[in-house]
Amino acid sequence: MNTSGRWRPKGDEGNLKVNMSYMVIVSELGEVKIVNEPNYTFGSQDNVQRYAQEENLQPFDTPTSTHGVFLNGAPVVVFGAPGGCSSVHEHSALVLNSKLFLAVGDSVVCFSLSDLKLIWASVVDDATCFGIYYEPQRTALISHGELNVASLDENGKILWSSSGADIFSEGFRLEEEYIVVTDFNHRNYHINYETGISV
Repeated sequence: MNTSGRWRPKGDEGNLKVNMSYMVIVSELGEVKIVNEPNYTFGSQDNVQRYAQEENLQPFDTPTSTHGVFLNGAPVVVFGAPGGCSSVHEHSALVLNSKLFLAVGDSVVCFSLSDLKLIWASVVDDATCFGIYYEPQRTALISHGELNVASLDENGKILWSSSGADIFSEGFRLEEEYIVVTDFNHRNYHINYETGISV
């Protein structure tokens, strides 16, 4: 994965703004805004906000999580997904090489900001995907789920998935050698980037 155009580098707060209901990433294609859309109804003409595209990852039921995407102020796409309810926060999305990677419900989606189309969607957790992270030295795309930590390749294929004794709710960070995640009982796991094995 080419890392040029990485627009949410670790420690660079200038490219990221977060509010309780939305986040903004400044990318090479302009301002990308992600918003919570808890009242959005797919297929309805009565939504307060309309989007150019709708992508319901649970087409036969009402999604539990719905996030909208704006590019330079234009509402381009809204995503809905099953699983546990997710909300927008500082690790909900990132932009790499003009592609938006977004955590929504139990999934991560990859959306082209240049072509304005969905590239792939992958279910990464049995419950909720809390966030999506990128480790540039290893070009590793890592999802932080409620039950699983997973590594994905550039095509959305899960390379490995690692679980613990309890839900991963008490902390998550990328360190130089390991992914460090803390479960509900405050047990720490040091997960290998290459294998997904906790050591």
